[in-house]
Amino acid sequence: MFDNRDGLTYDFKNGQLFAFTESDMAAIKPKVSVEYTDNATIATFTSEKILEDKDIQALQETVVSIIEQTERINLILDFINVKFLSSAVLGLLIRVSKKVYENDGQLKLCNINPKIYEIFKITRLTKIFDIYPDVESAVRSLSDVS
Repeated sequence: MFDNRDGLTYDFKNGQLFAFTESDMAAIKPKVSVEYTDNATIATFTSEKILEDKDIQALQETVVSIIEQTERINLILDFINVKFLSSAVLGLLIRVSKKVYENDGQLKLCNINPKIYEIFKITRLTKIFDIYPDVESAVRSLSDVS
């Protein structure tokens, strides 16, 4: 995606150019900020709430797209801004995990709100996911898969 002086944001996908106004971009939920480092792709959820089915579907499309862009991805999902999420997000995380591991990648979660972390514990997802207190410790935990 890139911005232009005309007030539109442009995105090039599947050979097509899409233009979005600022209000279009605000309507796209949940938002994800992506940072590429030397050894990891960090996807930070910028929405406070991930509750609606349409938001979860948009999130799935975004995260799967990120996974498919990189072979053997080291993906860190940063929940720093998330205060509320529906149980459907837990199912999404399991699907994301499967996709990452099918591609010989690694998945780490971090900055999970304590109340949400309790749900992970109750559902025993803490045994499935590698969860870290912050991005830095998640990055440090990555093993060299090359």
